[in-house]
Amino acid sequence: MSHTPHELSEEFPDKVEQMSALKQSDAHFAKLAEDYHEINRRVHRAETNVEPMEQLAEETLRKQRAALKDQIYGILSRA
Repeated sequence: MSHTPHELSEEFPDKVEQMSALKQSDAHFAKLAEDYHEINRRVHRAETNVEPMEQLAEETLRKQRAALKDQIYGILSRA
């Protein structure tokens, strides 16, 4: 199990400027990025036992994070 934070800038290093611009110009993208950041932080805190949680809850958060990442990637690839 990886305990590395999955920040969007690390997931899409070639899209950092595009993400920054979209956060300013696209409220939907900004909300997706904010939601991703919040869920990612919760997953990381669970993985590192800062805020332990049940395995099923952690897996659910990981699935939500992956779904958000897919949506974000879809927007980035179309923009």
